Amino acid sequence: MRDAVRQDGMAQVLWYWVPVALYAGLIFFMSAQSHPEEQLPSFLLKDVSDKVLHTVEYAVLGALCYRAFRWGVSGWVASRALLFAIVTASLYGMTDEAHQFFVPFRESSWQDWLADTIGAAIGALSWRFLRSE
Repeated sequence: MRDAVRQDGMAQVLWYWVPVALYAGLIFFMSAQSHPEEQLPSFLLKDVSDKVLHTVEYAVLGALCYRAFRWGVSGWVASRALLFAIVTASLYGMTDEAHQFFVPFRESSWQDWLADTIGAAIGALSWRFLRSE
């Protein structure tokens, strides 16, 4: 019985937390690029504000974090999944901005972090309302 519970727990970790880790890794990888605009489609660079890109990027992270905190754990953490998701994604955005400070030709700004936090809140709230219980 314990092996079945352990396997179920491992499957739960993989299903809910691996997407968060992979997406956070993608954000880190893109932040480590001196010229990330070379990896983006040209229409995004002309027509879309940098702050909108930050907001959308972190909306995805916020949604993934909400999903993981809500259904990937139990107890009081799961009951406060919205708060944990927004704070976690926001703190990751803060570390991402600190990381960019050390990347050649990149800039770090509190406005980008604010856009990250707003995006995290939008993503987490959207997932919560789309998947309301």
